[in-house]
Amino acid sequence: MKLGFLASHGGSNMQAILDGCNDGSIQATPAILICNNRNAQAVERARQAVMSTCILNGKTHPLPVDLDQAILDALQRAGVDLIVLAGFMKKIGPKTMAAFRNRIVNIHPSLLPKYGGQGMYGLRVHKAVLASGESETGATVHLIATAYDDGPVLQQATVPVHPDDTPETLQVRVLAQEHQLYPDTLAKIARGEIELP
Repeated sequence: MKLGFLASHGGSNMQAILDGCNDGSIQATPAILICNNRNAQAVERARQAVMSTCILNGKTHPLPVDLDQAILDALQRAGVDLIVLAGFMKKIGPKTMAAFRNRIVNIHPSLLPKYGGQGMYGLRVHKAVLASGESETGATVHLIATAYDDGPVLQQATVPVHPDDTPETLQVRVLAQEHQLYPDTLAKIARGEIELP
């Protein structure tokens, strides 16, 4: 199984998956990183992993239809079987969505369907969780659908909310759980323990 990563910033979840591929716990090959930000730490992580990288964004392709096609072409040239979103802050174009239907996975820092949807990312999610007085939150690995955070859930992990939590402390604990959940989910997909539609 060849993995194609889409990232915009740090790529820490991508790194956790790369580590799993390297130690053999994930039976998959990292094939390519597509990034819309050439200064992202994810680009350096890909370089250190000796993984092919493409910078594709609104500057390289001003028309959304052309950008969508360029992303799809890069993924197909790399022979990608599964797209892994690792903090990719752009909506996936319709051509890429159609070509990789039920083959695009994402991780979200809440127990979806709670605290998902457009504009719900990063600290915004954790602020909303705390404002609602939740006793627990967590992370969700899911398939991408046309609406934000709306695809079928593959796996979830819970994280308790502490009385003295801030959005920042909660984010740290949820991210630590993400770094375990995402590689575990991909390992199960590769082994056939999680079947994609």
